[in-house]
Amino acid sequence: MPLILLLPFGAALLAALLASASLVRKAPTVASWCFATGMLLLAADSACGGLALTAATDEALAQWLRLGVIVKSAIPVVWLGFSLTYSRGDWRESVHRWRHALALFGALPVLTLLVAFTVPSALLDVLRVGEDGDILVLRPGPLGQVLNAVLLVGSVLVLTNLEQTFRAAVGTARWRLKLVVIGLAVLFGARIYVRSQSILFSAHGLDLLGVEASGLLVGCAILALAYLRTGLSEVDIYPSRAVLRSSLTVLIVGTYLLVVGVLAQAVRRFGGAESFQVQALVLLIGMAGLAVLLLSDRLRQGIQVFVGRHFARAQHDSVKVWTQLSQALGTARDRTGVCTAACRLVSTTFEVLSVSLWLVDGSGDRLELAASTTPRQAAPMRLPTALRGLVTPLDIEALRDEWAAEWRHANPSTFPQGGHRWVVPLREGQITLGAIVLADRVNGAPYSREALDLLQCIGDQVASALQNLRLGDELAESRELEAFRTMSTFFVHDLKNAAASLNLMLKNLPVHFDDPEFRADALRGIANTASRIETMIARLGALRDHPATTRRTFPVDALVREAIDRAGPLPGVSLSTELDDAGAIHADRDQLASVITNLVLNARDAVAGQGQIRVRTTRSDGWASVSVQDDGCGMSEAFMRESLFKPFRSTKSKGLGVGMFQARMVVEAHGGQIHVESEEGRGTTVRLQLPAQDA
Repeated sequence: MPLILLLPFGAALLAALLASASLVRKAPTVASWCFATGMLLLAADSACGGLALTAATDEALAQWLRLGVIVKSAIPVVWLGFSLTYSRGDWRESVHRWRHALALFGALPVLTLLVAFTVPSALLDVLRVGEDGDILVLRPGPLGQVLNAVLLVGSVLVLTNLEQTFRAAVGTARWRLKLVVIGLAVLFGARIYVRSQSILFSAHGLDLLGVEASGLLVGCAILALAYLRTGLSEVDIYPSRAVLRSSLTVLIVGTYLLVVGVLAQAVRRFGGAESFQVQALVLLIGMAGLAVLLLSDRLRQGIQVFVGRHFARAQHDSVKVWTQLSQALGTARDRTGVCTAACRLVSTTFEVLSVSLWLVDGSGDRLELAASTTPRQAAPMRLPTALRGLVTPLDIEALRDEWAAEWRHANPSTFPQGGHRWVVPLREGQITLGAIVLADRVNGAPYSREALDLLQCIGDQVASALQNLRLGDELAESRELEAFRTMSTFFVHDLKNAAASLNLMLKNLPVHFDDPEFRADALRGIANTASRIETMIARLGALRDHPATTRRTFPVDALVREAIDRAGPLPGVSLSTELDDAGAIHADRDQLASVITNLVLNARDAVAGQGQIRVRTTRSDGWASVSVQDDGCGMSEAFMRESLFKPFRSTKSKGLGVGMFQARMVVEAHGGQIHVESEEGRGTTVRLQLPAQDA
């Protein structure tokens, strides 16, 4: 039987076996269901091609081919779903992001089925050409050409998503995904080639059916190796935005379409359709083998060793590694980010597939897994005494100590020839923060002294970054606690006074309830207490980052008069005003009036009932200015520099310390500025500058 007849049925059988095996070996997932369904569709498509080649009549051949077209139309949506869910920890987000494309591809088989039953010739026609009519030619109809273009785009999208997942993987995760991605790349690469031929040429022979079958056969063979190797297992990969925005698949497909015409011309010149099948099969096998070699960690390391040995260069570019480490640690915002970045860098720099980073827990006696290039769950380990004093990398493979055996069990090797496992301590001064465990180095290559020194430097830098994060967190917590205690002190003090006043009234209420004067005094006391509590709440509410404003246009001079009236009587204080027609501003009148009133009251407290307060308004260079000047006690330069505009800092014994903090927030929210000049024993001047409203 000719090769062109054997290929479709052999490929269909292998694809069906893979579909069954993918659901038997492990608990089914969304990705495994998509894989099984996709392989069954590919098997059905290949079987339709094989039956078409063995058809007795042209009409039967056309029917089988049209049935194959219907099956083809359902392939993109299933495999696109697989590429979005396979080994992706955020697969739900990926599916949601691609929901419109999935819906469009999902409608494709329905439309194809409708056309196949109404206008079958619009999909595909079978013609006989030649002098004796002995040459069969397949000619896609107008809708068939559109379908070919859509199938081509679908295949490219599938490979693009698989490439993104593979590029985001490191270590053993990449090793697990490699053969699956290569197998599907060969499979869909062949389909891209066939679709491109159908688009470029208005008619083609039956030889292209053998190309698709060859691609399916070779791809399934590689997938079978992946099944024997890892059971088509999945890992959780989270492709970054940078990876999602770039892809080599589109570039490769574009180049591939460019050389398709050259390959077709070569086939016409050097061989017929039958020899073309052998050439296509050999080409696909060669491409698959080349891809395996190019993605081989062992080959890449062998090239590096050869170059290093014969061209006498350093094994590692320390400057480059240090730059990458600094960038990775600099962009990390928390402990998990630092640990993940460190594992990825060590894995790629030293060709180590399994890198795990363990950190000391809160008790200081156990280690917890913080990050790893091998997705797994691990129970905490005890922190051995030997590690507390370890300052350089240690080979734990040959150690017979109990703790070394425990560490080897917690950090298993995936490959028998993965080399020795090493522990790199994470120390900051005399403090042990954790350790990095390296296993499964490519080819089991031993670590040179240069590599161990670089590992120790990386460990020290990672430990320093972790220690800085810990100290930063502790400092932030202490500041939060200090702010809470300070606020609580003021708040509890005022609440205590209010509670004492209310308790006194409650004690006297049963005795003097019938006295009208007492009841009136009690009501006034309750009202004053409620007012004080409301004032405290308002002051605390001023700590919001961005106070809301309700703005309107009004004269500055009128605002100042209102603010002074709010301040009430100022016994013993000489208050003077110089309102120089500062014009109008567009602002929140209530908020600015409260600010100016607070400044006047601060000046009153500063002069202690025996001094002068001067309030002025001016307009200059588009700014309306309000200044409040007193000749009171003033403030020290240190207080102005370090505490003036910070909450809960006050020179008054009973002050809450949020007045000036609130004043600056309000003024800056209006696009203005606040300036303070003060000298101890001579007084203070506070000047507000606000954008003036054009007349």
